[in-house]
Amino acid sequence: MKSIRSAVCTACTGIVMASGSAAQTPPLSTFSIVACDPQNGFLGVAVQSRVVGAGSIVPAAEAEVGAVASQAAANVAFKRRGLELMRQGRSPEEVVAEFRRTDPGIARRQFAVMDARCRTAAFTGDSAQAWAGHRTGDHFSVQGNILTGPEVVDSMASAFRRAEAAGRPFGERLLAALKAGQAAGGDRRGRQGAGLLIVKKGGGYGGGDDVYADLHVEDAPEPILELERVYNVWMSLFHPEDHFLPNGSQAFSVPAGAHVCLLRNLLAKAGHGTRATQQFCAFDEEVITALKAFQRAQNLSVTPSLTPQAAARLRELTGGRP
Repeated sequence: MKSIRSAVCTACTGIVMASGSAAQTPPLSTFSIVACDPQNGFLGVAVQSRVVGAGSIVPAAEAEVGAVASQAAANVAFKRRGLELMRQGRSPEEVVAEFRRTDPGIARRQFAVMDARCRTAAFTGDSAQAWAGHRTGDHFSVQGNILTGPEVVDSMASAFRRAEAAGRPFGERLLAALKAGQAAGGDRRGRQGAGLLIVKKGGGYGGGDDVYADLHVEDAPEPILELERVYNVWMSLFHPEDHFLPNGSQAFSVPAGAHVCLLRNLLAKAGHGTRATQQFCAFDEEVITALKAFQRAQNLSVTPSLTPQAAARLRELTGGRP
């Protein structure tokens, strides 16, 4: 464990007053994860909170620059400013130091910063509402406030490490951390909103931008489960090659698409069948024949379906790349 910081509430009023105004802003009682996948170029933030709109308020990320989560008495300017500073070459530690130096309300803040090199820094102010704290490790930072206890962030860290070690797709690693945090107790006030933001260079719709996924659940009794459902729909439609076997983790539920082309090309690289000549392939007899030949050659169960075992062996032999 690289760092630990906890805070005990000294004045749990739960109110942040706008300057010169009687308006009240609810504290963002939240747990979140900021993470990266250096092998595939992903940066992302996932969050759940007892506040509607958490998926809009907390996360920010820019491909090949970094990611930020700002919560508790959230200073949303940290998101824009943090990315700007990292774009200028400042490290996450330097970004945290700058925020601590310049923000008079820093004692109530909680935030995490990660750059494109997966370097991480996090901060939990002494006046963040208890229980509040964070954990950082290789490729992640998990943090939360108004939690049932430290077991929430500890469980999130462990779940992320397990999902990463298992080679699960990046979005599933983030969701695994959120689900573990909720199972350990989560936000002690309850749950309401959630969000998931993932960026990758050229990973957006049609390659036109870098927003790989930007999904929000604004008001739901089980926001993480709803976020996971929407994520699966999104990935099935827009990133099937990363979602389904062989490179993803989900069994084929869509019998045609880019994920089938990927399978066909990996099989061809392994010496079975021919490469795809189009961008949209069907799981047809030609692909099934090549798959069965691969299974026989690898002493695997011969079946007209792609099993996790066959997918793992195919990735091992080809590096997961056609």
